[in-house]
Amino acid sequence: MPLTAAEIADLPGVPESRLPAAVASQLPESTPDAPWSVKADGVIWFHKAAEGARDALPTAVRDLPALPVTLGALISYRDTPVGPYHEVLGAPLVLRNPLPHLSVPFIAVDSVPSVHGGRAHWGLPKVLAAFDWLPSGPTVAADGDGWSVRVDTRAFPVPFPYAGVLPQLQPLPGARLGRSLARLFAFARPALVTVATDGPSLPTWLVPGRHPGLVLSNARMVVGRTR
Repeated sequence: MPLTAAEIADLPGVPESRLPAAVASQLPESTPDAPWSVKADGVIWFHKAAEGARDALPTAVRDLPALPVTLGALISYRDTPVGPYHEVLGAPLVLRNPLPHLSVPFIAVDSVPSVHGGRAHWGLPKVLAAFDWLPSGPTVAADGDGWSVRVDTRAFPVPFPYAGVLPQLQPLPGARLGRSLARLFAFARPALVTVATDGPSLPTWLVPGRHPGLVLSNARMVVGRTR
Protein backbone atom coordinates (compact mmCIF):
# COMPACT_ATOMS: atom_id res chain seq x y z
CA MET A 1 0.00 0.00 0.00
CA PRO A 2 2.13 0.91 2.20
CA LEU A 3 0.56 2.40 5.34
CA THR A 4 2.22 4.54 7.98
CA ALA A 5 2.24 3.46 11.63
CA ALA A 6 -0.45 6.05 12.38
CA GLU A 7 -2.65 4.78 9.54
CA ILE A 8 -2.17 1.16 10.65
CA ALA A 9 -3.38 2.08 14.14
CA ASP A 10 -6.42 4.08 12.95
CA LEU A 11 -8.28 1.87 10.47
CA PRO A 12 -12.09 2.12 10.41
CA GLY A 13 -14.10 -0.56 12.20
CA VAL A 14 -16.71 -1.20 14.86
CA PRO A 15 -15.97 -0.10 18.46
CA GLU A 16 -14.67 -3.58 19.31
CA SER A 17 -11.90 -3.11 16.70
CA ARG A 18 -10.37 0.08 18.11
CA LEU A 19 -6.67 -0.53 18.66
CA PRO A 20 -5.44 0.49 22.13
CA ALA A 21 -2.28 2.61 22.18
CA ALA A 22 -0.61 -0.01 24.37
CA VAL A 23 -1.09 -2.63 21.65
CA ALA A 24 -0.12 -0.26 18.82
CA SER A 25 3.19 0.35 20.60
CA GLN A 26 3.93 -3.40 20.51
CA LEU A 27 3.46 -3.83 16.76
CA PRO A 28 6.55 -4.81 14.77
CA GLU A 29 7.84 -2.47 12.09
CA SER A 30 7.14 -5.08 9.41
CA THR A 31 5.70 -8.52 8.76
CA PRO A 32 5.96 -10.78 5.68
CA ASP A 33 4.19 -9.23 2.72
CA ALA A 34 1.31 -10.85 0.88
CA PRO A 35 0.52 -13.32 -0.51
CA TRP A 36 0.22 -15.46 2.61
CA SER A 37 -0.17 -19.23 2.33
CA VAL A 38 -1.82 -20.68 5.45
CA LYS A 39 -3.13 -23.95 6.89
CA ALA A 40 -6.10 -23.81 9.23
CA ASP A 41 -9.24 -25.31 10.75
CA GLY A 42 -12.34 -23.36 11.65
CA VAL A 43 -16.05 -22.78 11.72
CA ILE A 44 -18.12 -20.28 9.76
CA TRP A 45 -21.79 -19.39 10.17
CA PHE A 46 -24.40 -17.30 8.42
CA HIS A 47 -27.62 -15.56 9.33
CA LYS A 48 -30.08 -13.06 7.92
CA ALA A 49 -28.71 -9.55 8.44
CA ALA A 50 -30.19 -7.62 11.35
CA GLU A 51 -31.46 -4.05 11.02
CA GLY A 52 -28.22 -2.71 12.51
CA ALA A 53 -25.94 -4.57 10.09
CA ARG A 54 -25.41 -1.77 7.58
CA ASP A 55 -24.55 0.69 10.36
CA ALA A 56 -21.68 -1.63 11.36
CA LEU A 57 -19.98 -1.16 7.98
CA PRO A 58 -17.35 1.55 7.54
CA THR A 59 -18.69 4.73 5.94
CA ALA A 60 -16.74 4.18 2.70
CA VAL A 61 -18.68 1.00 1.83
CA ARG A 62 -21.94 1.59 3.70
CA ASP A 63 -23.91 2.72 0.65
CA LEU A 64 -22.86 -0.12 -1.67
CA PRO A 65 -25.52 -2.61 -2.78
CA ALA A 66 -25.55 -5.67 -0.55
CA LEU A 67 -27.16 -9.01 0.11
CA PRO A 68 -28.84 -9.21 3.56
CA VAL A 69 -26.51 -11.94 4.86
CA THR A 70 -24.10 -11.73 7.81
CA LEU A 71 -21.06 -14.01 8.10
CA GLY A 72 -19.10 -14.91 11.22
CA ALA A 73 -16.00 -17.09 11.51
CA LEU A 74 -13.60 -18.54 14.04
CA ILE A 75 -10.31 -19.85 12.63
CA SER A 76 -7.39 -21.72 14.13
CA TYR A 77 -4.33 -21.12 11.96
CA ARG A 78 -1.78 -23.92 12.28
CA ASP A 79 0.78 -22.55 9.82
CA THR A 80 1.19 -18.93 8.61
CA PRO A 81 4.10 -16.60 7.78
CA VAL A 82 3.84 -15.20 11.36
CA GLY A 83 3.26 -18.50 13.15
CA PRO A 84 0.11 -20.14 14.54
CA TYR A 85 -2.74 -18.07 15.97
CA HIS A 86 -6.52 -17.94 16.45
CA GLU A 87 -8.94 -15.48 14.86
CA VAL A 88 -12.56 -14.35 15.12
CA LEU A 89 -14.22 -12.08 12.54
CA GLY A 90 -17.54 -10.80 11.34
CA ALA A 91 -18.81 -9.31 8.07
CA PRO A 92 -22.18 -7.52 8.53
CA LEU A 93 -23.35 -7.74 4.89
CA VAL A 94 -22.26 -9.40 1.66
CA LEU A 95 -21.46 -6.47 -0.62
CA ARG A 96 -22.12 -6.50 -4.37
CA ASN A 97 -19.39 -4.58 -6.17
CA PRO A 98 -20.60 -5.95 -8.62
CA LEU A 99 -19.62 -9.49 -7.53
CA PRO A 100 -20.07 -10.56 -3.89
CA HIS A 101 -17.39 -9.15 -1.56
CA LEU A 102 -16.89 -9.14 2.19
CA SER A 103 -15.90 -6.07 4.17
CA VAL A 104 -14.72 -6.91 7.69
CA PRO A 105 -15.10 -4.21 10.39
CA PHE A 106 -14.52 -6.67 13.28
CA ILE A 107 -11.58 -9.06 13.56
CA ALA A 108 -9.42 -10.15 16.49
CA VAL A 109 -6.47 -12.50 16.94
CA ASP A 110 -4.11 -13.67 19.68
CA SER A 111 -0.91 -12.71 17.85
CA VAL A 112 0.73 -9.27 17.80
CA PRO A 113 2.47 -9.95 14.45
CA SER A 114 -0.90 -10.97 12.97
CA VAL A 115 -2.41 -7.68 14.19
CA HIS A 116 0.27 -5.84 12.24
CA GLY A 117 0.01 -8.07 9.16
CA GLY A 118 -3.76 -7.78 8.90
CA ARG A 119 -3.72 -4.03 9.32
CA ALA A 120 -0.67 -3.26 7.18
CA HIS A 121 -1.30 -5.62 4.24
CA TRP A 122 -5.10 -5.83 3.97
CA GLY A 123 -6.59 -2.94 5.94
CA LEU A 124 -8.17 -5.35 8.42
CA PRO A 125 -8.75 -3.64 11.81
CA LYS A 126 -7.31 -6.49 13.91
CA VAL A 127 -7.12 -6.26 17.69
CA LEU A 128 -5.92 -8.65 20.39
CA ALA A 129 -8.11 -11.19 22.16
CA ALA A 130 -7.74 -14.29 24.32
CA PHE A 131 -9.07 -17.60 22.96
CA ASP A 132 -10.19 -20.77 24.71
CA TRP A 133 -10.49 -23.31 21.89
CA LEU A 134 -11.75 -26.86 22.47
CA PRO A 135 -11.31 -28.82 19.21
CA SER A 136 -14.34 -31.03 19.80
CA GLY A 137 -17.22 -29.32 18.06
CA PRO A 138 -15.41 -26.91 18.12
CA THR A 139 -16.37 -24.93 21.20
CA VAL A 140 -14.64 -21.55 21.33
CA ALA A 141 -14.61 -18.51 23.61
CA ALA A 142 -12.96 -15.28 22.43
CA ASP A 143 -12.60 -12.41 24.89
CA GLY A 144 -11.38 -8.92 24.03
CA ASP A 145 -11.44 -5.45 25.55
CA GLY A 146 -15.10 -5.13 26.60
CA TRP A 147 -16.47 -7.76 24.22
CA SER A 148 -16.82 -11.53 23.82
CA VAL A 149 -17.87 -14.16 21.29
CA ARG A 150 -18.88 -17.68 22.33
CA VAL A 151 -19.56 -20.48 19.85
CA ASP A 152 -20.68 -24.06 20.33
CA THR A 153 -20.84 -26.22 17.21
CA ARG A 154 -22.69 -29.43 16.35
CA ALA A 155 -21.38 -30.78 13.04
CA PHE A 156 -22.69 -33.60 10.87
CA PRO A 157 -20.23 -36.49 10.64
CA VAL A 158 -19.46 -36.83 6.92
CA PRO A 159 -17.10 -34.23 5.37
CA PHE A 160 -17.05 -33.21 1.74
CA PRO A 161 -14.41 -31.33 -0.33
CA TYR A 162 -14.99 -27.58 -0.40
CA ALA A 163 -13.27 -25.04 -2.63
CA GLY A 164 -13.99 -21.37 -3.11
CA VAL A 165 -12.76 -17.82 -3.42
CA LEU A 166 -13.34 -14.96 -1.01
CA PRO A 167 -13.12 -11.45 -2.51
CA GLN A 168 -12.56 -8.76 0.11
CA LEU A 169 -13.10 -4.99 0.04
CA GLN A 170 -11.54 -2.93 2.84
CA PRO A 171 -11.53 0.88 3.30
CA LEU A 172 -8.02 2.33 3.38
CA PRO A 173 -6.67 5.75 4.32
CA GLY A 174 -6.95 8.43 1.64
CA ALA A 175 -10.48 7.40 0.58
CA ARG A 176 -9.10 4.26 -1.08
CA LEU A 177 -10.73 0.84 -1.26
CA GLY A 178 -8.39 -2.14 -1.10
CA ARG A 179 -9.39 -5.31 -2.95
CA SER A 180 -7.90 -8.71 -2.27
CA LEU A 181 -8.78 -12.33 -2.99
CA ALA A 182 -8.40 -15.44 -0.83
CA ARG A 183 -8.49 -18.91 -2.41
CA LEU A 184 -9.55 -21.79 -0.18
CA PHE A 185 -9.63 -25.57 -0.28
CA ALA A 186 -10.85 -27.55 2.73
CA PHE A 187 -12.97 -30.43 3.93
CA ALA A 188 -16.32 -29.18 5.22
CA ARG A 189 -19.13 -30.56 7.39
CA PRO A 190 -22.54 -28.87 7.67
CA ALA A 191 -23.17 -27.68 11.21
CA LEU A 192 -25.49 -25.91 13.60
CA VAL A 193 -23.61 -23.10 15.33
CA THR A 194 -24.88 -21.60 18.59
CA VAL A 195 -23.50 -18.09 19.03
CA ALA A 196 -23.43 -15.66 21.96
CA THR A 197 -21.99 -12.16 21.56
CA ASP A 198 -21.42 -9.25 23.93
CA GLY A 199 -19.98 -5.77 23.43
CA PRO A 200 -20.85 -2.23 22.32
CA SER A 201 -21.97 -3.24 18.81
CA LEU A 202 -21.61 -6.99 18.25
CA PRO A 203 -25.05 -8.14 19.52
CA THR A 204 -26.80 -5.66 17.19
CA TRP A 205 -25.43 -7.27 14.02
CA LEU A 206 -23.49 -10.50 14.84
CA VAL A 207 -26.71 -11.92 16.16
CA PRO A 208 -26.82 -14.40 19.07
CA GLY A 209 -28.69 -17.63 18.47
CA ARG A 210 -28.45 -20.87 16.51
CA HIS A 211 -27.37 -20.51 12.88
CA PRO A 212 -26.41 -22.76 9.95
CA GLY A 213 -22.72 -23.09 9.26
CA LEU A 214 -19.76 -25.19 8.19
CA VAL A 215 -16.90 -26.76 10.11
CA LEU A 216 -13.75 -26.61 7.99
CA SER A 217 -10.78 -28.94 8.48
CA ASN A 218 -7.38 -29.28 6.81
CA ALA A 219 -7.96 -25.98 5.04
CA ARG A 220 -5.33 -24.50 2.78
CA MET A 221 -5.74 -20.86 1.83
CA VAL A 222 -3.74 -18.31 -0.14
CA VAL A 223 -4.53 -14.66 0.64
CA GLY A 224 -3.42 -12.38 -2.18
CA ARG A 225 -2.08 -8.85 -2.23
CA THR A 226 -4.30 -5.83 -1.83
CA ARG A 227 -4.81 -3.97 -5.10
